[in-house]
Amino acid sequence: MRRALVLTDETARHPFRASLPPHVRKGIEPRPARVRSLFTMQDLRDFLLAYCACFLAVSTFLL
Repeated sequence: MRRALVLTDETARHPFRASLPPHVRKGIEPRPARVRSLFTMQDLRDFLLAYCACFLAVSTFLL
């Protein structure tokens, strides 16, 4: 008696999805990830605000 090494469908890579029957998984396709820019203007503003606040705090402490 030969048994297949893979008992489930290869498209169901997660153990929970592999345990689901094929008719339930039908139509589930992975969506491509959205490409997002690395930094936004809000990130730049937050960085500059924190940098200036730390600079002022250190300068005040040293004077």
